[in-house]
Amino acid sequence: MSYEVVVVGAGVGGLTAAALLAARGVKVCLIERGSSAGGCVRALERSGHQFEPGAGLYASWQSDGIHERVFAELPVAPPEVREAAPSYSVRLPDSTDIRVGGSDADFEARLKEFFPECADRAVSFYRNATLVGDAVCRAARNVPDLPHATRLQRLKLLTAEARVAPRILAGLKQTAAHYLQDTSPRFRRFVDAQLQIFAQRTSDECAYLYAAVALSVARRGMHAIRGGASALAELLIEAVIKSGGTVRFDTPALRLAYDSRGDAVGVTLLSGETVDASRAVISNLSVWDTYGKLVGLSRTPLPVRARLKELRGWGVYLLYISADEETLARLPAERILALTEWQEERQFDPEQCLLMFSAAPAWDARAPEGRRAVTVSTFTDAGQWFAFHEDEEEHERQDQTTLEMWWERLHAALPELGAGVEIIETATPRTFYEATRRKLGMVGGVGQSLDVFGSNSLTYRTTVPNLFMVGDTNFPGQGVAAVTHSALVVANAIAPPIR
Repeated sequence: MSYEVVVVGAGVGGLTAAALLAARGVKVCLIERGSSAGGCVRALERSGHQFEPGAGLYASWQSDGIHERVFAELPVAPPEVREAAPSYSVRLPDSTDIRVGGSDADFEARLKEFFPECADRAVSFYRNATLVGDAVCRAARNVPDLPHATRLQRLKLLTAEARVAPRILAGLKQTAAHYLQDTSPRFRRFVDAQLQIFAQRTSDECAYLYAAVALSVARRGMHAIRGGASALAELLIEAVIKSGGTVRFDTPALRLAYDSRGDAVGVTLLSGETVDASRAVISNLSVWDTYGKLVGLSRTPLPVRARLKELRGWGVYLLYISADEETLARLPAERILALTEWQEERQFDPEQCLLMFSAAPAWDARAPEGRRAVTVSTFTDAGQWFAFHEDEEEHERQDQTTLEMWWERLHAALPELGAGVEIIETATPRTFYEATRRKLGMVGGVGQSLDVFGSNSLTYRTTVPNLFMVGDTNFPGQGVAAVTHSALVVANAIAPPIR
């Protein structure tokens, strides 16, 4: 079959790009190796529970946010969302709970109360980060494809943000750590914990402008989606079909099809069939898998291959838990980012001291009556789940050992849980690999250090003509909102909307 655009992968990025293009009249075919949509955000259903494979917090659902802009073009209504209040609470090793969200005055009062040793510096850090982060978000709304903005566009953006422009320019080459000087180790760890979750890098490495956006977005309000991101994925599938697009599940892609000039002209399937694309192929695979699988190493330039080897991503280890309502009522928030130890005078190691406890909201329990689905997310070195395993029993033993370790740490960090929680299932990088075929099961994209930020960003453009990328490993980064943004950029590049 021949189409104008073929999209490989039914993650949120591929789904959004396909839905937008189909709505704009482009003949689109979306192919997905699995039997359902969602990719890394696909829910797990066990024992009457529906678990999200992440924190269940979603940004940019406010008016004029990226999701409103996308759904304004689609033939389906957006999912039901409600603001999470607070967005989350950070629990420090000394049992301090700091709610993130609310008014500026309330949040600054909390900073002064909980970090008296550097109160003024802590408030100043957040004021500057919020000012810069809000300005960068406005710029991205006006010019979604920021990495490829023209000099004139950049000048206009800076002129429009004249008051903040000097701070933005000053932060381009700095990490967040530069702005945390003269703050206390306690406050720095408070920031590190959040950046590790939202940027996969702590303050020592995280690009300051990305950190400013991540911290400001969290403060401006996060939302929960009824049914989680899986519900969003199903709506996007519906939108593709309603607009005349084609969706093919259980259809593994093997590699790109090329013409005599080396342009991408379709996708060859594992079955041997070739699906032709007259205008473009969009890869919703990670950057590693786009080149390693679709493009092929023989067609990947050496500089690209060298860079791919340097890029780092994390794996996750998840605990899927059933909790009773009485137990959850004892907690300070439905979502708690817990730092289990300070790791003073050491490089921050999230594998040893960081977990995210995320309960489904009370209005969407996703569990049998009186209980709620909970996901506990932790970081892990993805590679260690594939090394030295001679048989499946070794993987099972590693899973059991890791479960026991985090179960103990979870109860130490959140003693309120008591006997009110029970394990339903776990997920390892192997689990994600088997479900998505992402390299080593890594999820969440690449850490937003300076070498992959700004002018160094991985963008939708590839070395193959007519091949584009969407997803969490290219601009603007991880998270459903960022992935949706990447899809809007690609859709605009292929078929700009009619004004």
